Order: sequence, then structure tokens, then C-alpha cells
Amino acid sequence: MKVETNPTQNKTYTQDEAFEASKKYFEGDELAARVWINKYALKDSYDNIYERSPQDMHLRIAKEIARIEAKYPNPMSEEEIMGLIKNFKYIVPQGSPMAGIGNKFQVGSLSNCFVIGNDGESDSYGSIMKIDQEQVQLMKRRGGVGHDLSHIRPKGSPVKNSALTSTGIVPFMERYSNSTREVAQDGRRGALMLSISINHPDSENFIDAKMEQGKVTGANVSVRIDDEFMKSVENRAPYVQKFPIHSENPKQSKEIDSLVLWNKIVHNAWKSAEPGILFWDTIINESVPDCYSDLGYKTVSTNPCGEIPLCPYDSCRLLAINLFSYVENPFTSEASFDFKLFKKHVAAAQRMMDDIIDLELEKIEDILRKINADPENEEIKRVERNLWLEIKKKANEGRRTGIGITAEGDMLAALGIAYGSPEGIEFSVKVHKTLALEAYRGSVNMAKERGAFAFYDSDKEKNNPFIQRIKEADEQLYYEMLEHGRRNIAMLTIAPTGTTSLMTQTTSGIEPVFMPVYKRRRKVNPNDKNVSVDYVDETGDSWEEYVVFHHRFKEWMQVNGHEISNDYTQKDLDELVKKSPYYQSTSNDIDWLSKVRMQGAVQKWVDHSISVTVNLPNDATEELVGKLYMEAWKVGCKGVTVYRDGSRSGVLISNEAKKETTESNTRFSTKRPVELKADVIRFQNNKEKWIAFIGLIDDKPYEIFTGLADDDDGILIPRWVDNGLIIKNKNEQGNSRYDFQYKNQRGYKTTIEGLSHKFDPEFWNYAKLISSTLRHGMPIDNAVDLINSLQLNSESINTWKNGVARALKRYVADGTEAKGQKCTNCSSTNLIYQEGCLTCKDCGSSKCG
Repeated sequence: MKVETNPTQNKTYTQDEAFEASKKYFEGDELAARVWINKYALKDSYDNIYERSPQDMHLRIAKEIARIEAKYPNPMSEEEIMGLIKNFKYIVPQGSPMAGIGNKFQVGSLSNCFVIGNDGESDSYGSIMKIDQEQVQLMKRRGGVGHDLSHIRPKGSPVKNSALTSTGIVPFMERYSNSTREVAQDGRRGALMLSISINHPDSENFIDAKMEQGKVTGANVSVRIDDEFMKSVENRAPYVQKFPIHSENPKQSKEIDSLVLWNKIVHNAWKSAEPGILFWDTIINESVPDCYSDLGYKTVSTNPCGEIPLCPYDSCRLLAINLFSYVENPFTSEASFDFKLFKKHVAAAQRMMDDIIDLELEKIEDILRKINADPENEEIKRVERNLWLEIKKKANEGRRTGIGITAEGDMLAALGIAYGSPEGIEFSVKVHKTLALEAYRGSVNMAKERGAFAFYDSDKEKNNPFIQRIKEADEQLYYEMLEHGRRNIAMLTIAPTGTTSLMTQTTSGIEPVFMPVYKRRRKVNPNDKNVSVDYVDETGDSWEEYVVFHHRFKEWMQVNGHEISNDYTQKDLDELVKKSPYYQSTSNDIDWLSKVRMQGAVQKWVDHSISVTVNLPNDATEELVGKLYMEAWKVGCKGVTVYRDGSRSGVLISNEAKKETTESNTRFSTKRPVELKADVIRFQNNKEKWIAFIGLIDDKPYEIFTGLADDDDGILIPRWVDNGLIIKNKNEQGNSRYDFQYKNQRGYKTTIEGLSHKFDPEFWNYAKLISSTLRHGMPIDNAVDLINSLQLNSESINTWKNGVARALKRYVADGTEAKGQKCTNCSSTNLIYQEGCLTCKDCGSSKCG
């Protein structure tokens, strides 16, 4: 295969050019095209696009990996690598590697996930602030972060400062959560996992923290549960909590009723989908890196989705193998899985993952150079510099990788095997066992050519259960590993692969298909020619219905002679699904206990962990949730999360919020302060760049100014400015004027006069109207609904209106129901706000903006 020269070195493309080319690449799939452009296409800080379609991205990645390969014996060529990654067919670098490899426009990391933490049990304010700063520094480089709070002393503990007693865990959960929400990552929020040991006396407060609406909204939370606690629950026995946790000589200890705390965990998970559970003894006992805990590789927490347990300052990069592509003659009676090709590609994937570590080490050097060149005081830069030096050390020493899969659901359907059935579990285990053995074989072969990871010691690993399974399955591989070592300390994971699966056009990760086919609506003008009006809503808008087929379901139809048509009735579609291998194999159909057992069986061949959610119907009981959690522990899962349909919107609210509202507690003060803290939010409507200034009181929107950015007639401020002050002044005529003030990079104040004058009078009048609704206590989601419902004749003001709504959505509390709106994917009205995005609880689609 001849590799093309990358055409994107100097040329830029418009959004429309990239969209049309990408839509053609994805055979008309607009969602996949938009996701690729927004998240992975090469862009600079001014939103110039340097890649026309994923073909250009794959050329960029292949070139860089081939450059690293050339450093080692028997290198793969650029052509070979391109053959593996093009068209998302076989091997797919995920997230940060896909966006960051060969990207000279951003100084960022290639790691998808990090864990940080303090040495020892320190919980001084200094150490807590250090973790806070490290978390932010990592998130600004695009990484998701996890850290554990078990080292923080319980509430009421004596301290030697003016407070005399400690505040406990919850205030610091809120601190870290707020820091996460402050860090924007290319249009998305940061990702954070907070964990705590069940052995900690404050664990109940941790478990309850997110049950109050609006609290700890920037973090996922999980409880580290040990075997002793699970046995106590089984036996209805008491359990002793301690601080420091598991200490032989604790400063505090208390005996609790294990069943009461267990029921609280189950109830909260049933009610709000959190906390997740981490079966900590299973994680530690099975962990190969923990064989080296004395060398700094003791696992302390996980990344935000739970698939990578890590020690402090270690990181991991993710890559997925598309299982569907190894099915020959899919959806026929002759269908089979090509294990020979699969084994060959797993070995290649492991080489590529090791190459990506070298690329990450180069990226870290770039980050360190930038830190050194920054004008800040050396003391200010010290924490960030030391953080990256620690990460560099761990990446270089252990060379951890994260090979996973996607399309498990489609693979089974293509083979005619029911997901979650005994046959399905058996085949999935066979695939993941093969993946584990070939990844470890690839790492051993690389150790022969490139050297083993820095401190490989077969004696330390000899009793590890995972290593023992390798020995039992393939003695030759095991003894070669004893002789030559291994290039990588650990290698395997199963991540969610959300956007990856959109581009592979398959089911996600290890999950089954969500819906193989459904009907969708699009708004139409009933007066246009050749328009079929199938539905008129309560506002009088006309809608046309059309059928959306899951890509691989459509392939099944084509193989089996079914016409792909928009003329199917719902009854026809139901009958069609019944004939297919997807029947009774959707996320809402499969037996939940079978899914947990499948996860436990596959986990035996994954040296890290598995991110999987058990989806339950709204009428699922708390008893079922408890049963699933208990079964997950017994079958060897390392973690488990449940999501009961509708549970996010059922989060409890504070007692204060339940009180009868009065004028005094629903309105802001009628007198506007002279100065207001303000957030600066940038966004794009069509081809126009916009900016919004949100004046805040108690972190709630009080007023809004918004207009065009980077334009002769717009508001122009540096891109790095994300907050400041809105100051109310008087102009020469004595009229009110609103100025924006921020600190420049030298610490001096810069003022932009007259935000209100950046609009024509009509814009400004609407801004005053919207600000007035906010000042009088209208809930943010209702204000957004009001703005969306405005019927405006001017196209420019409609665009401006959309920008205001988009800016305010960021402040809507997670879990808030989006009343009166419909999913653009499946037309469901079951929508909620999540991180400012409208998320459909029926089909899972998410729309931001």
C-alpha cells in the first residue's frame, strides 16, 4: 500500500469543507463527522482546521508512530501502521492519543488518565492544596484524574490551627469538584474520580455528599470496599472503621452496623447512580503493578471511569481493537472469528502502545520546556514542574499501556451468538483470553528487542493470580517471560469507547447494542415540495418521521435480503428486530445478573479493570441493586456501577430547597453591587465566534452580556482570559455603563469599557430582559426555555439568542429535567441536563449547544 503525503501541512479547511469530506468518509453519518471534527481534527488555537477528513488524521498518526518504530529493531513501516488504523477498522488510538499524536498546535499530554496522591498519610492544608493544583494542571492538558481521600482525617478530629477540629471529607470533595468544573478542555469539562475506603469513619458522609442537588457535580465518586466489609454484610455482622484506615494503632475507631451502611450505598446508587463500587481487595490482589508496591507502584485510586487503577503519578494511554472487523462472513451461517489475524494485530497493537509511550515522553519534555519558559515566578512553577517530572519517571519506568476493545456486542451478533447467554460469555472469555496472552507475548518479544521495564522481577510477581493464569494457559510464554522479562508493567483494560464507537460505527466497548433501530423526527416546512408531515406538535411545528438503523443492524439487513427503507411501521420494525441476532440482546433486554457474571469472567483476563454500567429499568428495586453488587463481588469484578433509568433526575434536594419559597429566598438583592465576579465563555454559532460575560452572585448567573468576538465590531480580549469583574459605571452623560476588567499576564488591570454598547439597542434590550429574569430568581433551566421560546424576526438576533442560551446552559444543575424539549435523535421528551448538555435518557445521545 502506498502512503499518501499528508496534505494538511499548510492548508486549512473551513468547517463546511471538513464536514462534507468527513460525512462522505463516514458514508453519510453526520454524527460521526461532527464528533471527529469537534474532538479529533487537527486545529490551532484560532479554530483553523488542518485536516479535511479522518484519512489525514490517520496519516499524521501513522507517520509519528513509524518515526518511533524506526528507533528499534525490526520496525513496522508507515504503510503497515496505516493499514492497521485507517478507516477505524482494526486498531483505534483513543481520545488523547488520537487528538495529540503529531499535534504541534497544543502543548498537551497523550495520556487519557492519571492518578495523583500524597506520599504517606499527610492531610495538611498544604498537601490538600498541592493535590488541587496538580489536578488542575493535569486537566488543562486534557487528562482525566483520580485521587483518593482516605488520608484526610475524619470530621471533628483535633487539629493544631485556629479551627481546633477538622472539617472532614465533604468540603474537600466540593473543592476538588469545583476545580474540575473550572477547567475547560477543548469545549468539555474536566473528568474527576474521587474515592474513599469503606474503612474510613467519614465514608458515610462521602456516600451521601452527592445526594444534595448541586453538590460535587464535577466528580464521579466510588467507594473502595474490602472483603471484610462484604463478609460482614453477608453475615449481618458489625464492622470496625478506623483512622488511619486499616491501622493497627488507629487514632480513631468505631464499630458500625455494616448492613445499615450497605443499604445506604445501595439506596443512593438506586436513587442517583452513585456511588460506584470498587472491590478493593480484588483490585490489589489481582494487580500486577502492586507486586512492586515497595517501589512506588501501590494502587490508590482509579481514573474517572474506573477502568485503570493506578498508583500516584502514573498515567495510561488507551487504544481499542475493533472486534467486529475480525468476523468473517458476518451475519451468515458461515460466520467465524479470525483468531489468526486477531493475534497478529494484538501484537502490533502492543508495539504501537509502547511507541506511544515514547511519544508521550516527548510530549512531557515539551510541557517541561513550556513551564521553564513561562514568565511566572519559579516558586509558582515548582508544583507543576515536579508533577510532570514524577509522571515522566513513572511512564518511563513502568511503561504501562491500556489495550482494550470495542464492538463486543456487534461481534457476538455477527457470529449469531446472543449477548449474555452462556455461549456468549464463553466466546467473549475466549476472545479476551487470547487478547491477554498475545499482548503479554508481544510485550515479552519487545523486551528481547527493546529491553524490559526498569525493575522487572519475576520473583516479585510469581504468586500474582493474573500471572499464574498466564502460566497455566501458556507455559512457554511464562518461561520466556521469566528469561527475558516484559516491556510493560501492565497492559489491558476495557474502557467505555463512547466517541470511538461512533467512528467505528459499532457498539461501545464491552456493552451490548442500545437500540438496533428506532424512529427519529426532523422538523420540516409543510409547504415544501415532497415533504411528508407525520406529526404536528402542540406548538404547531411539523415533523417528518424517518427510520434510523444501527450501522451493523443495517449490514445484517443487507446480508439477509431485507430492504432498507423509511416506510417501515413500528410493527414492521419490531418484527424485523425479532428476526435478527440483536433480538433480546439490547442493553434493556439482557439479564442483568448474566451481564455481571460476564464481566467477572472477562475480568480474569484483564490486568487493569473494566468500565461497564448495568442499565436497569425505572421500576428496578433496591433489592435488585444490592443483589447485583453482591454478585459482582462474588464473581470477581473489580468494580461495578448501576444506572436505573431516570435515577439522575431523582436526586434528593436539600432541606432548604424543600421549604416553601418566599420572595426573600427566590430573588437576588434588588440593588446591584458595583462589582460582580464574571465568567467568560466562548462558543461558536455556525461560522461566527461569540463571547459571553456572565455576572455572578454566589456563583449563580445574575446578568449576561454577549456578542461577537474577534471582530472589528465585536468584543476582543485575549483567549486565555476566562474570568474577571463586571463593573457598573457612569458615562459622561450620567447613564449606566458596564465595563469588564481582567488582570493581564503581568498582573496589571485591563478594562474594556461599555459592554452594553457592543450591541445595537435591540440586542441590549433583550439582554436586559434576560438579566432581569435571572435577577428575580428564575431557575436557569426555565430562563433557557424562555430564551429558546422567543419568536424573533431577525436572523441575527435569533443567532444571538442561541448564544445566550448556550452560555447559560453551563450553569444548569446536572440532572435537571429539560421540560418541553425533544431528543433530536429519537424524539423522546425524556431529556436532562448533564454538564450543560442535553442528554437523552432513552437513546443516550447528547447535544451541547
